[in-house]
Amino acid sequence: MRHWQLREPSSTAEWQQYYQLRWQILRQPWQQPLGSERDELEAEAHHLMLVNTDGDIAAVGRLHKCTNTLAQVRYMAVADAYRGKGAGRRILQGLEQQAVKWQCQCITLNARESAQDFYHKLGYQQHAVADSLYGLAHVQMRKVIILQASNEKFTAWCQQLSATWQQTIPLSEFMQLSITGFDGNTFSCQVPLAPNINLHQTMFAGSIYTLATLTGWGMVYLQLQAAGLNGDIVLAEGNIRYLSPISTKPSARCQLQHCIGDLTPLTLAKKASQVITVLVLSADKVAAEFTGRYVVLAKT
Repeated sequence: MRHWQLREPSSTAEWQQYYQLRWQILRQPWQQPLGSERDELEAEAHHLMLVNTDGDIAAVGRLHKCTNTLAQVRYMAVADAYRGKGAGRRILQGLEQQAVKWQCQCITLNARESAQDFYHKLGYQQHAVADSLYGLAHVQMRKVIILQASNEKFTAWCQQLSATWQQTIPLSEFMQLSITGFDGNTFSCQVPLAPNINLHQTMFAGSIYTLATLTGWGMVYLQLQAAGLNGDIVLAEGNIRYLSPISTKPSARCQLQHCIGDLTPLTLAKKASQVITVLVLSADKVAAEFTGRYVVLAKT
């Protein structure tokens, strides 16, 4: 959805529109009164709306902290005219980013049965049965956004990953690929431009694709380390959009909330898969977006 801005309400009129949409979508159909769309946590919560320059609000959502490590999404509502157009996804991704800023390790939410597929496609897994609301069954769903481990372990895993690349993927050494950071949520890599340059003095498209592919591969590897799992990681499918030339400081990064798929089937000696989005940057500007489906084969 273009020409839309994701932000907090900033005026009395916007706050009224924000709560009105909540009520219309989440309470009015069940004959609940105005005011029932609010609770005692409004003042301390993080609120988002998707709004255009005409003041039309497509979707809203709220995030609050349950504990220092757990945040909860509530009051997700999309206007009828904007259903199926990505509005809900943008709200949820914005709330997830806020949870990362709060250093929460996990996000929880209570989903109606009709919304479970939407959340599942964005990486949420069923956790427990939740209390019904207005006669509607709900399921508690959760998503991990920061891996639980010490910085020392993150560093050790990255060192192991770097050694694995050098030993098994010679191209990574030729490209001079290096890991620049991992904090449990964001994994980032870089390469110098010189060994990856083309005749136009910008980064070779094949090097861009390889940088993105290996960054996603590395994120799967780090998740396996954190879960104590083992398997052979292969790229099953990859798609990339080249947005602009890369002429300086090539790097790539991906975040855990953009890794969609469950790796736990490996515990049953079954293969697992995950779809990962990786951004490739020129300095700080996004120059390419890669989406890869990685399959992890259980080792026998």
